[in-house]
Amino acid sequence: MQERKALLILHGKKAMDPEVRAAVMAKRKTGWHIDVRVTWEAGDAARIVNEALQDDYATLIAGGGDGTLRDVAEAMALQDTRVSLALLPLGTANDFCVAAGVPLNPHAALKLLDKAPQRIDLGDLDGQLFLNMATGGFGSTVTANTPEDLKAALGGAAYFLTGLSRFAEVHSAFGRFTGPDFEWQGEFLALGIGNGRQAGGGHVLCPKARIDDGLLDVCIVPAQADAVSTLGTMLNGTLNGVESVSLSARLAWLEIEADEGLDVNLDGEPRSGRKMRFVARPAALRVHLPAGSDLLSN
Repeated sequence: MQERKALLILHGKKAMDPEVRAAVMAKRKTGWHIDVRVTWEAGDAARIVNEALQDDYATLIAGGGDGTLRDVAEAMALQDTRVSLALLPLGTANDFCVAAGVPLNPHAALKLLDKAPQRIDLGDLDGQLFLNMATGGFGSTVTANTPEDLKAALGGAAYFLTGLSRFAEVHSAFGRFTGPDFEWQGEFLALGIGNGRQAGGGHVLCPKARIDDGLLDVCIVPAQADAVSTLGTMLNGTLNGVESVSLSARLAWLEIEADEGLDVNLDGEPRSGRKMRFVARPAALRVHLPAGSDLLSN
């Protein structure tokens, strides 16, 4: 296996991005052999990952938004490979990369190929893996209903504007939550189950999350009399705002029962069900991250 042989799995919308092309060419000049494959439709990322592992690439690079990064990370972890993953954030929110300190500039992001990879955890929802976070309730509604053209024009701010426009639709859901030494039930407005810390374009739901501790961070926002005020406090972007309106826990697993059903967003992938089980998958993947990343324990 060539130690400086990498495959970039690039979201199709970014195939002609001149900055990405320039960054890849510059990295090749430093001695890296980087091939490129482009995704076109659902399932492409997993297929390309499997082909890359057969072709003895030492490192894969996921280039795209949070959904693309999740697809590649999941496919690699399911193969239980020692091949490492580098992240090239090219989406609207880039929530995982922002929290982890991965540069948003393609040239700077590809420099992390020269950093030793770190073992990180992944989250698992009934066998479907996620890199960053599962959100439910109001947060998942905002993410799912933010128009693509608004994302393109405003970036992460698009999620905030969509949230403001949908406050009138706020309603609570009833759920029963069970984990190791943890039980809670009641009406809730929003839910975050994080391997990472933030979702929806920068909203920090799990401010103490670490990606190498073998645990998932849980944030539940119970329903209050003034739902709009509660969510406004949660979304104001400060640590105190989140903690003042939510309850939190750090758990190896969590089960949720919602008799009326619950919709969740898994790094951009919608899921729904009446019963869900979340599990932390410790040390599931080797990822190139900046030294001193806030998401690492050390």
